[in-house]
Parts: sequence; structure tokens; C-alpha cells
Amino acid sequence: MLLTIKKGKNVKFLIKPIIKLVLISTLLSLMGCAAVNTAVSKHDLDVQTKMSASIFLDPVAPSQKVAYVGVHNTSGQSLDVTSAIKSDIEAEGYRITDDPTKAHYLLQVNVLRIGKADKRDSSKSLAHGYGGAITGMAIGTGTAIAAGGDTDTAIAGGLIGGAAGSIADALVKDQVYTMVTDVQISERAAKGQKLHKHSTSVLKQGTSGQEVITGGGDAQWMRYRTRVVSTAEKVNLKFADAKPVLEKELAKSIAGIL
Repeated sequence: MLLTIKKGKNVKFLIKPIIKLVLISTLLSLMGCAAVNTAVSKHDLDVQTKMSASIFLDPVAPSQKVAYVGVHNTSGQSLDVTSAIKSDIEAEGYRITDDPTKAHYLLQVNVLRIGKADKRDSSKSLAHGYGGAITGMAIGTGTAIAAGGDTDTAIAGGLIGGAAGSIADALVKDQVYTMVTDVQISERAAKGQKLHKHSTSVLKQGTSGQEVITGGGDAQWMRYRTRVVSTAEKVNLKFADAKPVLEKELAKSIAGIL
């Protein structure tokens, strides 16, 4: 039997539901493909550690391989990196001392942040270097607007697409955790070596003024500074699983400087 469609309102009545179904099907298909792609490409744990600047120390005699290690944690998270750092340094042939006056190296570490982060923010934190700003961790979401389209179609597709997107995000999510750490290594000056330090502090006075304080004198330590940024990435990665990996990477990276 041949079906004929009359022109006019009947055609518009049939086409609109078809457009809605096509749009909804396309949205669901794309979301499904994105979830599968994420699950496959991010299945294995990817851990990376980078330094904002390289530090090169001259070789010393075995008797001078003595280090004092001071670790601070201002991230707000409970961490245990001190023992790992000391263990890795000892594995490099160094002796750890609790008396800084007997050390040839002073290693000072401050863990600034550990938690969820956008990889772009991690790169920015690394680029700022030691003492620099730490960028935010929030990851924004975008909103698609259909210009010149049917209002009902856009609403229907948006509602169902949004629901499907929420389900997909809950089941398959590329999760990144980042640890940002500032590191300062001080090396005792060699016998007979003369060092001079000069420091300047700028203190704000209200909204329009500032106070500058300068000082100087002889120094006995040469100081080197860098920032270490470690990232752990995997599908549905949990913080409890990422934290020990990031702690281990930080310890290994610091020990590698000595």
C-alpha cells in the first residue's frame, strides 16, 4: 500500500518528532563512544613527575654525604612522605642526621597541595616554579546551545542528553590527582669559600604603601630551589590509591637530586 503524506501541517507534525529522535539518538551515541574511549585510553595508571628547574650538585667525598631532612605539609591532607624521602636518600649512599650543624646538605620540603586537578592547572603550577602561584583545581563544564532550532527539540535533547551525561560521568571518569611540592636544598660552603647573602622583604602598608626591609651578611650555605609536580591519572582513580603513588614519586624525585 502506498502511503501519501499531505503537504502542510501534517508534514510538519511528522518531521518534528523525527528530528527529536535523531538528535536524542545522536547524543546518546556520542556519549557512549566518549565513555568507551575514556575507559580504554585511561585504563592503565599514568604517573608523571616533573621539576620546574634542574639542580646540579657537585660530587662530594663520602664523609660529606650527610643530609638533614625537614618536611612540612601545608596541603591539609594527611601524608607520610618523610620516611620515604629519607629511605630513598639513604639508598643513594647518604647518612641522615637530626643535627643540621653536622649536615653537609639541608633538604627542606613543603607539600603545598595534593588532590584533584585539571592537567592544565598542574602545568601552570609547574611553570610558576618555586614559591609561585598554585592554580585552581576546578574543572568547568560546557553548555551547548542550538541556534535557530526548535525550542522543544533543544529542551528534549538537553534533558535526556544531560541525564545520559550524568550517568556516563558517574560510571566512567578520567580522574587526575596532583601533588605540588616546593623543595629547597642548601649545600654547606667549602672550607675557605666566602659567601655573602643579601635579602629584601617588601611588606604592604594598607592599600597604598609598603615597607622595604633589607639585610645582608656572610652566609655558609648555597641554596637551590625547585618545584616538583607529580600527577597520577586513571579511569575512576580513587584518592586512596593515588596518594601512596604520588608520595613514592616525590621521594624518588628528591633523592635523585643528591
